[in-house]
Amino acid sequence: MTKNVERFKNLVEKANNIVITTHIFPDADGIGSEIALCMALRKLGKNAICINEEKLFDRYRYLDPDGVISNYEDSKDHFKKIDLFIVTDTNALPRIGKNVQELVLKSSELLFIDHHPCPKELAAIHCVDSTKAATGELVGELIEALGVKFDEKMALALYTSIIIDTSSFRYPTVTANTHKIASKLLDTGISPPQAFNQINGIKQVEYIKLLGQVLSSCQLSKSGLVAWISMTENDIENHNCEAEDTHGFINHLLILEGIEVACMFREIDDKVKISFRSVNQTVDVGIIAQALGGGGHNHSAATIIDGTLEKTIPEVIQKIDLMIESED
Repeated sequence: MTKNVERFKNLVEKANNIVITTHIFPDADGIGSEIALCMALRKLGKNAICINEEKLFDRYRYLDPDGVISNYEDSKDHFKKIDLFIVTDTNALPRIGKNVQELVLKSSELLFIDHHPCPKELAAIHCVDSTKAATGELVGELIEALGVKFDEKMALALYTSIIIDTSSFRYPTVTANTHKIASKLLDTGISPPQAFNQINGIKQVEYIKLLGQVLSSCQLSKSGLVAWISMTENDIENHNCEAEDTHGFINHLLILEGIEVACMFREIDDKVKISFRSVNQTVDVGIIAQALGGGGHNHSAATIIDGTLEKTIPEVIQKIDLMIESED
């Protein structure tokens, strides 16, 4: 990792035009990481910009007061030549989106910064450390390595990425180093309660109604070890909510007695996004997600597959039950 940090510093030093991106359907870790890194690079005098496949979700807009994030359609011609292209919070190039991938072809160098397990075949230069609780934790260290001091805007972006990807420091991936980085971010003057309230937001009645409807769909597998909830696009639209509003719904299942895996199925056009959580880390849901074409950690993972909810749910739940049974 030390060697890769030095390579990162050398790449940044040589580069002038830098593009940063994150994965499609971005979460707070990917967004917070790219925003903070972009701000740090601009402090070094670099021409840096974040270009994502989609426009920034409204719920994250407060994290980007300087407007460093743009979307592909608005900024695809921002640079004629890109010196360095940085991908945060994923080490799988297809996950940044079809259009943004085209920008990689204009770049002299490609770098991945991530905390998800790294495939052995990854040939690009990378700063990947799966011992980090969040990509925001790793980016915080890299910013320090560049000699840039955190300001409040950078700190809020990184602190938010960490609290979201650790479920407010509750996951087993949290280490003393996670708290060390968080402490440095808090030294800038940001408020933990305010950061938590901003990202979780003040909810409307329709949000509570949607949550109630989705939780009422909860079912258990034949083994009783898997619990799941599901929702359609119409469910979300009918409650005047956005897909991102449902991000934490799955965590409500973790208090159920006797289960080992929680799943959330969400309809996206002709596909289904499946989120997985492991209760007490007794089952590695990262392996389950990989078997379905996705990925993640042993405690939290996800995938997107073709199909309908009606067809996908029974097939996936049966597979998980069989996988758990084979491990016993």
